[in-house]
Formats: sequence, structure tokens, C-alpha cells
Amino acid sequence: MSAVQISGQLDDESILKHHEWSFPVPIAYGPGRLAEIGDRLHQLGVTNPLIVTDHGSLNLPFMALLADHLDAANLPHGLFGDISPNPRDDEIEAGCTHFRDGGHDAVIAIGGGSAMDGGKSICLTALNDVPLWDFEYSREMPDLPASSFPQLITIPTTAGTGAETESTAMVTHVERGMKFCIWHPNLKPALALLDPSLTVGLPSNLTAWTGVDALTHAMEAYLVPGFDPLCDGMALEGLFLISRWLPVAVQEPANMAARGGMLMGSCLAGIAFLKGLGLVHAISHMVGAEYNTQHGLTNAITLPVVMRYNLPDQQAKMQRMAAVMNAPSGSIEAFCGHVESLLDDLDIPRGLGEIGVPLDCAQRIAEKAVLDSAAGTNPKPATIAEIRELVETAILAAR
Repeated sequence: MSAVQISGQLDDESILKHHEWSFPVPIAYGPGRLAEIGDRLHQLGVTNPLIVTDHGSLNLPFMALLADHLDAANLPHGLFGDISPNPRDDEIEAGCTHFRDGGHDAVIAIGGGSAMDGGKSICLTALNDVPLWDFEYSREMPDLPASSFPQLITIPTTAGTGAETESTAMVTHVERGMKFCIWHPNLKPALALLDPSLTVGLPSNLTAWTGVDALTHAMEAYLVPGFDPLCDGMALEGLFLISRWLPVAVQEPANMAARGGMLMGSCLAGIAFLKGLGLVHAISHMVGAEYNTQHGLTNAITLPVVMRYNLPDQQAKMQRMAAVMNAPSGSIEAFCGHVESLLDDLDIPRGLGEIGVPLDCAQRIAEKAVLDSAAGTNPKPATIAEIRELVETAILAAR
């Protein structure tokens, strides 16, 4: 039985039901699950949570809805919404101060990827004296028990970041003008609440951009070298769901099955990239740090260029990705053409230059990207000169 047939066992009816999963963290999935947040927090012993969100989400309807549910449950709460699209270390410091001054005991991270990253980063440092950058991914982790961190509840409102089940977060080091991954293995979300109804109001362009972010997570994670059948299985199933439902979610914004399929696909792809990512993200992280570009959109534009660099030595994996995407697998060009057609259908710009990234930054971006943890797990090594060529191609790209 093919991967497509196996994945096809998931029907629309299942997507519309409520489900509880315990792996890799407690997950509550289903339309309308936000209404349970008060009971869930009482069960966790939370008494005074801090809601953390991003600038773009601060005044959206789900924020008032969350506050109403907390009020109905007699749960006092605070709000910190000063998180940029590319979260900064000074914002995290301000959030920690807000957490401590308010006597909070948990963080509810709600919104897009920047809200997830901001909430998780605040959790890393709110209850201890360890400097933020000591949690940088490539360093030796501080020896801290789970009690060193407040409880974390994640509520994604976009189907793209997949950041709701782990502590990894991307934060901009303002002084260095670079993004770094921070985390700690003992910080795990106490609950990931996946409510697809919260994504229904997402504009079509953001649905597309965040959706291709999830697509990129699945593809890059699957191509990371090494034997990891758990992550590979999640990457392929995530890729199946995203390929099937993303165009529908963009064309039919109120389609709850499409929104649910995307939210599950995004979550699976987010778990899969614990295995690692690749040069799409390494480049995108540094472009975002310098030019504050939307992360999913930057990934989407960069993806075809990096695919053509990586795939020549990945024929078997390319064929498996093509199978779950219902894409041609006879050649790299045919497969890449299928992905590019999807991007065109989603109105993704063809070059980074179209979103304000200048050609003269290529060398600087390459020098930073080679230091990114995602570059270290790319399936094909790349020198600074090779990355610079990829960046230049992505800036000038035209399909």
C-alpha cells in the first residue's frame, strides 16, 4: 500500500472531531477547544497566567475570546503583546519583567510563530537567573530542572509554525543582527491546544505564507540525514496533509476541514524538524533578522532555489515526497516545477528582491547563515561562497 493510500485513511469527519493525544506533549485538538482553557488551567494548577502574543495578534478577536474564557473561569491574567514578527532579545527581557512584576505562574503563548517564540523565550528565563543566550542551541545546556520554568500553554492561531510542542524558539540578537535558536530540553508545553476555528479569520496571504512555512518544515526535516523513522514518518504525513489542504484553505477560508488538516499537518511538520532543518531556514533566519521579513514568506521564496541545490543526491527521498504530494517524480526538474506551480497558485513572489531584500546583502547573509544551526543539518554541505550564490539567486529569482 502506498504512502498516499495510507495517509488517505484520514477523512474529513475525523478532522472535524475532538481528539486527545499525549505524544510528544499533551495535545487537545478540535474546533471550539479554546472554550476549555479555564478548566484545563485549573487542572494544571495555574492561578495567574500571562498571555503572550505578537503585535499582529494583539487586537484580533481570539484575544478577547481567550480573556472572556479566563474571566468566566475566575482566573486573573495579564497580557504582554510587545513581540515583533521576528522576536528580539530586548522584547524577551521586557516580557520577563512583566511576568515577574505581575506574579504570574504560567505563560499562555497564543498567535503565530512569533508569539510562540516569544512566550517560550519568556518561559526560559522568567523564573531563573540564567542569561537568555546561555540557552542558545549550540551551547552546553544549563543544568536546570523542569521546576525552573513556568508552565507553558501553547495555542497556535496559524497553521505554519508548528512551534507548539517544543521549547525551541528563534530570537534576534539585536546587537549582532542575527537570529539564534534557543531552547532547553526540560521546558515542555504542559498543553498544546489546537483549535482550527481560531485560524479561520487568517487572511489568505498569511494562510499561504504560514502554510508554505509548514511545507518547508516537512520537506527540510525529511531531507536531514540520519536514521530517524519517527520524525521521517511525521514529516511525510505532514507533507501529505499540507499538500492536500493548503490550496483549499486559501481558496475556501471558512472550510473547517481544510483548516483542521492544515493545523494537524503543521503540528506534525513542527515535531519532525526536531531532526533538523536546512539552508532554506538558515538563510531565511538571517534575512528576517536584518530586514524583518515575514518568515514563512521568506522561506517560500527561498525554497525552490535550495531544493535545486539539495535534491541531486536525494533521489529516493524526492520520490517519497513526490508520492505523498501527488507530484511527478521522474526528474528533479519535474518535482521542483510542481512545487513552484503550487507557489504560483498561492501568489508567492518569485524573488526576495520583491520583498525588499537588496542584492548587496548576499555576502553578509551568507556569512551569518553558515553559522545557523539549520545549516549544520542541511543534507548537502555548503561553503559561504555557495550560500552567497543561493542568496543571490533567491533575490533575483524569476520562474
